Amino acid sequence: MAQHFLLSPQARTVSILSVASMSEKRAYAKLKRIIWDANGGKPICPHCGGITHWEIEDDKKWRCLGCRKSFSLTSGTIFKDRKLSYRKLLTACVIFANGVMGVSACRLSRELDITYKSAWVLLHKVREAMGLDEETAQLAGIVEIDGAVFGGSLPKLPNSKSLWDEFRKKNKVAAKKRQKLIVVMRERDDPQTGKTGKLRTFLLGKEGDAIEIARNILLPDTIVHADMSPQWEPLQLLFETKRINHSEHFSHDGACTNMAESFFERMRSAERGVHKHISGAHLPRYAMELAWKEQNRRVSNGSQAAMMIGAIGRAPPSKTLVGYWQGRKAKPVSNDNPPASVNDQDDDDAIAYLTGRKA
Repeated sequence: MAQHFLLSPQARTVSILSVASMSEKRAYAKLKRIIWDANGGKPICPHCGGITHWEIEDDKKWRCLGCRKSFSLTSGTIFKDRKLSYRKLLTACVIFANGVMGVSACRLSRELDITYKSAWVLLHKVREAMGLDEETAQLAGIVEIDGAVFGGSLPKLPNSKSLWDEFRKKNKVAAKKRQKLIVVMRERDDPQTGKTGKLRTFLLGKEGDAIEIARNILLPDTIVHADMSPQWEPLQLLFETKRINHSEHFSHDGACTNMAESFFERMRSAERGVHKHISGAHLPRYAMELAWKEQNRRVSNGSQAAMMIGAIGRAPPSKTLVGYWQGRKAKPVSNDNPPASVNDQDDDDAIAYLTGRKA
């Protein structure tokens, strides 16, 4: 029997000890090499992309000769105006890479000795960067499409068994309203080339809303596998489609959605075992994170951390997480409450992207 990848030495290329023992100067140099890898670790202006500059602070701040604007390592990135040290940011990325099912903000706050609020925002910024890095990915070959609902669990049952039926009946409708639908489109791995399939996730009101998204991100010769839900009927007009009746078979005549179900099991395991509860307003970021981890499940933790940092360097400042604890909180998305935020059209656009809907 083949050894699981996570048990092999190839899965462990960096340890928390090696990162935590770094000096601040060394951690800063490591982040520079990763974020500005395209220029050999030398500064790139986030405003115009220029590579000619002069130092205005000892290897900490520069001014671009092209646009004449000042910038630092995290300027124009999702970590703009960060207050944590570079060593803590680097350590957080390694901890995040080591969490196969994700990392809770409570755990990260204890390990880095930072407040829960700082850990919560940091993790969500990394999740958002991971999702933005895959926003242009198109899928081809064999793609499985499926949907599943998350959240909306009932409160703790009363101690008296005689009250259970009445309790369930009373709370079932309210719990159902809190449930959110995640639709996944998962490309199967290619055994001939060894290429790992990509994943895209979307928070939608119903499965049928994914038809237009599939039209845009699936290449024309894609073979689609879906279950027998009537919501997927239009797929047959757009792509070669195979359907599977889950009430009778897991797989039949080559049709199955087991890989999509495997991703949903990862999400449910993370919800039960790591986070305990995932708010509907932030479910898209958790889905993007776990899709990224599923897609890179056979990549070493050191390479995963480097990929995260690279995505952070490419992601613009978050429009929904800046000032989150100061009151600029995004409203939960539901059918009755369309995507919106506090007071800014830019926030509306950001939430529209996260939910997969057009603004």
